[in-house]
Amino acid sequence: MGPNLSPFAVLAGSTVTCTGPGTITGDVGLSPGTSITGFPPCLATGTLHAADATALAAQGDLTTAFTTLGPTLPCTQDLTGTNLGGLTLTPGVYCFSTSAQLTGVLTLNSLGNPNAVWVFRTGSTLTTASGSSVVFIGGNACGAQWRIGSSATLGTTTNFSGNILAQDSITLNTGATLTGRALARTGAVTLDGNNITNSSVCAAAPAPPPFPGPVPTLPEIGAWALLVVLLGSGAYLLSRRTSMGANR
Repeated sequence: MGPNLSPFAVLAGSTVTCTGPGTITGDVGLSPGTSITGFPPCLATGTLHAADATALAAQGDLTTAFTTLGPTLPCTQDLTGTNLGGLTLTPGVYCFSTSAQLTGVLTLNSLGNPNAVWVFRTGSTLTTASGSSVVFIGGNACGAQWRIGSSATLGTTTNFSGNILAQDSITLNTGATLTGRALARTGAVTLDGNNITNSSVCAAAPAPPPFPGPVPTLPEIGAWALLVVLLGSGAYLLSRRTSMGANR
């Protein structure tokens, strides 16, 4: 995330609305809209930015990040039609041509890399069922990037992690928690008794590149396949050379 966006836990384009008690750890911003309502009963540890220069600059960084995570970033795996619940995924770029659904627990395994990155890119929506969660084996919430083609909705009591970058709107239903950021480009962020924590690990990190972390490499199986092809080609050429020498 760019430096202008780093302090924000919530950023929207049209409105930010909070109903019921909740705590937002970080800044709350809005641009170009002007309506931030519900603070209090919601509490923000940072600053509220309504259509000011700070929020406008943050939206600029959000646009850059959203574009960087777009179709030019090759997919590691197409998960269209697959529920994320019950899966264990290693670092990579996971794509959905339309919507993505999480019912249950999604486990993200960093393979021992503390700077591991997972990118989830949907053509339309992201929806989680009540009580769903995202958990990590190594790594942290800073490494999970959710690029949503339209809107994201977190079900009641969902325990979600990562930066949600939505083209339209983001809704957190009652009791849902988010470790990361809720960032909507054009629409609203709607909250209902939620806790959102802009991870201290992310905030403490040095200014990152446009891509939020190291670009995921091809899976190891791809490297092994390439090695097998190269070795096979070498063996074939050697056998041809030997055969031609014997026929002379």
